[in-house]
Amino acid sequence: MKLRTSLPCHLAELCMIRCASWLVPREQRQAWLMEWNAELWHVRELCTPQKGVSWQAEREVAEFCWGAFQDARCLRQADGNGIARVAVMGSAMRCLFSMMVLLAASYGAALLLPGAFVAMHPPKYKDVGHLVLIQSTMAASDTSATISGEQYNTWKSRPRKLFDGFAFYQVMLRSLPDAQGKIVKESVAVASPDLFRLLGVNPDDAAVQSRDGVLPMLVSSSLWHRRFGGDPAIVGREIAIGSDRVRVAGLVPEGFWRLPGKVDAWVLTPDDAIPPDAVGYVVGRVSAAAKYPGWTNSWEMTAPLPNGNTGEFLCVNLSDRMRGPQGLFLFAVILACLALPATTSLPLGEYRGAPRGLSWGTRLRRWSFLGSKLGLLLPIVYFASLDLAHLTTSIDPIKSEYIQLLAAFSLCLFGLRWVLRDQRERCPVCLRTLTNPARVGHPSRNFLAWNGTELICTGGHGLLHVPEIETSWFSTQRWLYLDPSWEILFAESASASYF
Repeated sequence: MKLRTSLPCHLAELCMIRCASWLVPREQRQAWLMEWNAELWHVRELCTPQKGVSWQAEREVAEFCWGAFQDARCLRQADGNGIARVAVMGSAMRCLFSMMVLLAASYGAALLLPGAFVAMHPPKYKDVGHLVLIQSTMAASDTSATISGEQYNTWKSRPRKLFDGFAFYQVMLRSLPDAQGKIVKESVAVASPDLFRLLGVNPDDAAVQSRDGVLPMLVSSSLWHRRFGGDPAIVGREIAIGSDRVRVAGLVPEGFWRLPGKVDAWVLTPDDAIPPDAVGYVVGRVSAAAKYPGWTNSWEMTAPLPNGNTGEFLCVNLSDRMRGPQGLFLFAVILACLALPATTSLPLGEYRGAPRGLSWGTRLRRWSFLGSKLGLLLPIVYFASLDLAHLTTSIDPIKSEYIQLLAAFSLCLFGLRWVLRDQRERCPVCLRTLTNPARVGHPSRNFLAWNGTELICTGGHGLLHVPEIETSWFSTQRWLYLDPSWEILFAESASASYF
């Protein structure tokens, strides 16, 4: 026998056949090894050229060798009568169970990630409908700091009818020592004493009062864990921030801060100690008795300037910042549904009548399975997008919303595509994934006979014909039911679990 292949490839093929034989029961191993070697010689003779080496031929021979492992798996699953028990691979129940596992994993991660947990249970500011963020009309975005300390003190010192309270804060990077004494940079806000009272938090007045010129500082829960190891003794301790000394007066709960700027600590500074050239943010509370356009999220007002003139300012209601992630998720789902027809085909194919007809229960089971996949996909996308948006507590809340929007849109779009593709590749009777794809026809005869891929249901219910090229007479996949005479070829069809 003349060898018409490269020696390394031939040795690799023999090694694969030998490894497959080890999976066969011992009493049948020698017979199957001889069978595979004979078939390997026959396949090599048909595929390999007379001269030279064809890598396309070598790939076909390798695919045959991989098929030996599938034969070995079926032999190990054979019962006492030698009839292979085909595992219910790709069953509907297994698919739904896998999706439930993904849902449980994504939900569990959302409970463990502090940012995701807070996003699902957003904090509530007191009377948030009357709280507004005041900015200059020239601000580039609602995250820009545009109000000076001098402007803030001008409003505080004048009588007012529309507002019954103001608060100011400026965000900057400051140096502070951690638990090991290492100097680190953190985002610190110089805030007026009324800021947290305006938001509905009433800290202990004695704790937030300055003592001997040492200003009080509130730290976030994340900074407390990250830099101070969660040490409760940090409260009341004096530390240095830059060249100033401050006293840790208390902790701010995780996720409470929903205003512009990522802040890890707040130094409560008296109004008269705020530098006039400090540029930051102003939060105002509209008086309950005042008449203002509260039915809009933003509105403009005219207010006095420090030089005696008047200027235009924009008031943005804080209700939008207190919203949960549900609205953003629904917006992403709508976008994904609009983009779905442009990325994949929506029809599930042609399903002609069965020879014996299908019961209403069988038809209802098929559509219930599709609805169950969609029902599990949406919460999976919701919790997974929250997990991706809050992997670390160092992400700004605004950036987290953008990450959640992008993640929810991408996961929902590709998830919907998978749901449709998975439904097309399943038997409409038993809902198992179709297997054994086979090429049928030739591209040159596409307009004379159908050309594409044929898949079969292992339960013997029918064949699926998927065209390679869409034509006017064969534009989508077609399902062909098999009549009862085919049942004898499918030994496991009588005892298969359909769902």
